Amino acid sequence: MLLKPLCITTSEPYPNRILPTDSGEEANVSYAGGPRCTPAIDAGKLYTIGSEGRLLCLDAETGSVVWEKDLKQQYGIDSPHWGFSAHPYVQGEFLYCLVGGDGSVAVAFDKETGREVWRALSAEEPGYCPPTIIRHAGVRQLLIWNPESIQSLHPDTGEVYWSQPLAPNYKMSIAVPRKLGDLLFASGIGHVAAMFKLDDTEPDAEVHWRGDSTTAVYACNTTPFLEDGTIYGVDCHSGGLIAARASDGQRLWETFKPTTGDRNASHGTAFLVKHEDRFFIFNETGDLILAKLSPEQYEELGRFHVLDPTNECFGRDVVWSQPAFAEKCVFARNDKLLVCVDLASKR
Repeated sequence: MLLKPLCITTSEPYPNRILPTDSGEEANVSYAGGPRCTPAIDAGKLYTIGSEGRLLCLDAETGSVVWEKDLKQQYGIDSPHWGFSAHPYVQGEFLYCLVGGDGSVAVAFDKETGREVWRALSAEEPGYCPPTIIRHAGVRQLLIWNPESIQSLHPDTGEVYWSQPLAPNYKMSIAVPRKLGDLLFASGIGHVAAMFKLDDTEPDAEVHWRGDSTTAVYACNTTPFLEDGTIYGVDCHSGGLIAARASDGQRLWETFKPTTGDRNASHGTAFLVKHEDRFFIFNETGDLILAKLSPEQYEELGRFHVLDPTNECFGRDVVWSQPAFAEKCVFARNDKLLVCVDLASKR
């Protein structure tokens, strides 16, 4: 495999809680380690949100601004404690964003003009979970998880289909809810996890089970992966990769090998991406791991070091940016370096 740096900067990582913004001002957010949101690209345009709520639509080829909004100013809100972190989501003619404020936790914009189409929901804080759309009971449902509850909305109008309480500690609704058949799983810090049963005849949901300290997976920094009746996710309490049964949350196994090495570590982090019959796992130490996951075991096939951590959490050096995969390559970054790694066995 070939390691190819795409660009290198000589600047030091940003000091904790002070993050320069595009406007030259300083943003006061916790863990100020680079941008939060992954941009969305659609039909020649790029959409992104800065940590202080600057929403931009750019020409993807030239980088010129098509339209922009200051979400804090327009909606009269403050930045969340960890900054605006929910990725913008493009679907059809809409750009869905987590904003905040009274009646505007979720906002749908016209993706071409930036015009607000609708706003919905109220909560003390918006949280950090990106909007997503599922299809069930024959309809599309926009899922919004704020720190108080998960809601299903009509994507075109913002009408609430259903709502279920789910309140993680520290208002850290982060990981995207995952659907498996007629089940929907969401979890966060504080041993807060629930599997919801989706109604097959109309957009509705009820609690199938809730986890306790000995069951389920409590994913926080990263979104779990569900398949074949199993939940695979990194637990924010132990820092281990856990497999649990989707039917009842019973844990099947746990390992620290792909996350923090051989020790329990709060908020141990690794990103899971499925490819064919195996997973690419990018962990907080900067390693890319190839592994097979099954209800029976974790089987590591190989790993190599992509780049060094440039940030810190709980006394550990970490890199918490999720990589991107395209053109048989993986693209990964820290606060100093962006690299492209060739994953093809042959070119």
